[in-house]
Amino acid sequence: MGRKVRIRPKILSNAPVTRDLASGTLRPKLLVSIVNLKDEKRLKEILDDCSVGITYQLTGTGTAQSAVLDYLGIAETEKAVLFSLFPESDEETVLRLLREEMTLYLAGKGISFTIPLAGVSQTVADGITGAATNKVMEGSKIMRSSDRKYDLIVACVGANFIETAVDAARSKGAAGGTFISGRAMQNAKAEQFVGISLVKEQEVLLILSRKEATPEIMAALSDSVGAQTEAAGVIFSLPVDRTAGISAAEETELALASDGEEKA
Repeated sequence: MGRKVRIRPKILSNAPVTRDLASGTLRPKLLVSIVNLKDEKRLKEILDDCSVGITYQLTGTGTAQSAVLDYLGIAETEKAVLFSLFPESDEETVLRLLREEMTLYLAGKGISFTIPLAGVSQTVADGITGAATNKVMEGSKIMRSSDRKYDLIVACVGANFIETAVDAARSKGAAGGTFISGRAMQNAKAEQFVGISLVKEQEVLLILSRKEATPEIMAALSDSVGAQTEAAGVIFSLPVDRTAGISAAEETELALASDGEEKA
């Protein structure tokens, strides 16, 4: 606990105007990558070589159980969490190269996934899409809501309640997640209307979940660390479009479940 969040680079935009990211236009997308600290530089190099991206790096901590860590062969639980804005038209190429060059198809190497954006500042959008390797986005490649298989669950809870949150998520099938230490910005007006008092020292828990499992995991989190509990947690989910590094994690989860059934 108590780890400081490191964010780099610091980028200031002087363009408050945003571009509405309507379907069919060449648009930026968010790439989220969670990898071992020693692999963050290589991931950034791959992204820069095949596309153009603005990347922010934070340090997180993995929450996989020791049995999962042993099975995956992961010696470290401290993770690099990278948020990259990049052109949607480069999505397939970027994920393919991350999967191949960083061997994300192997268990324990990390995961990357993309999240659609509703809007982004005009200057950033124009710059990123203007430098895209692929200048055209085929309509058939734009992810539809009905085709999505995963969600990103985000739970912001008091710093002393992260283990409670992880246990609640695991009880409904989550294999683990990554948490980032942070601080809640006090807002008396919001707290009055929502009816909660935010804990200043916070942990932000990120869980990649299959869509069908999301409602039960979020309900368990709400019951254990939600707004009406001592943890005063705020829980929400975001849609995930495409992934790299998920198949290995799923195979491991299934193998562990199978081992447990055989022992029982």
